[in-house]
Amino acid sequence: MKDISDMEIRLATEADLPTMMAIYAAARRFMAEHGNPNQWGPTNWPPESLLRSDIADGASYVCCCGRKVVGTFVFRIGPDIEPAYREIQGGNWLDHSPYGVVHRLASDGSAKGVGRTCIEWAFARCSHLRIDTHPDNIIMQRLLEQTGFKRCGIIHVLQDGTPRFAYERSAHGALGRHGAQRAAMSNLTRRHNITPIRGLP
Repeated sequence: MKDISDMEIRLATEADLPTMMAIYAAARRFMAEHGNPNQWGPTNWPPESLLRSDIADGASYVCCCGRKVVGTFVFRIGPDIEPAYREIQGGNWLDHSPYGVVHRLASDGSAKGVGRTCIEWAFARCSHLRIDTHPDNIIMQRLLEQTGFKRCGIIHVLQDGTPRFAYERSAHGALGRHGAQRAAMSNLTRRHNITPIRGLP
């Protein structure tokens, strides 16, 4: 099995599509063999049209070991970037500042540590991440817990309304909107040696 130190992540291109489709097919088989046949299996998720759209949007990435693509995922950043996360049941989000989201993380199984590498790469670019996974995806749940995510509740995916466990990881911890604003202001003033204006919320 290949070593994690040889991995790099880059934007996916149309030329990567056949490999990405093969990776997702392998992931569906792996899920079915490990007690999770329903997350992607019944609909052969994700469809090629969605992958093409992700690539066109500049949100699709591949993880490479040498010249071989061994994993793929989607990464987006922005305020309220995932509509399905607007409503959460059985808990609450920890941090209400803008966040990054990782979706459709999969590997071909030929290299160890692909999932961890992709998640840490995303967190290095956005220190507030949200992600969801199927209740039957025990392997993904363990990975998220091992990489510092907290389970926050349950969301429902927009495609078919099925439930997913919702996870969050934030460098700011549990912050409300004003707490996130204060943290951002503190970072700004520290970086640029600015004296803060008193009375801001």
